[in-house]
Amino acid sequence: MYPAELVKPMREDLTNVGFEELHTSEAVETALSKEGTTLIVVNSVCGCAAANARPGARMSLQNAKRPDHIVTVFAGVDKEAVDAARAHMVPFPPSSPSMALFKDGELVHMLERHHIEGRPAELISENLVDAYNDHC
Repeated sequence: MYPAELVKPMREDLTNVGFEELHTSEAVETALSKEGTTLIVVNSVCGCAAANARPGARMSLQNAKRPDHIVTVFAGVDKEAVDAARAHMVPFPPSSPSMALFKDGELVHMLERHHIEGRPAELISENLVDAYNDHC
């Protein structure tokens, strides 16, 4: 587990633009039971989260169509919430960072770490925007 003071700015990178942090499995279940679309970002301390994932997620929110709900869990910090979120992302293997778009609780789009690592934030944003335009 990472110290709170280390991950605080990484958490704020998403919460400052409106992402709700989920810390428990109950919070994840509640978020995914809401009607409409929900984007879950599995945040992490790695460099590709800082350089690609979080900026890409933030940029994607500039689109006219966007998810009804935006939430985040933090790998290596909120184990219970991360495990619950990943249980809904099956058949995709656990990876962080990652992003999943759900519609009425059903997984409709997934970005795994290998889709994020080494790709510019703009490309990640475009991928999410395409998903929003299709599902939101």
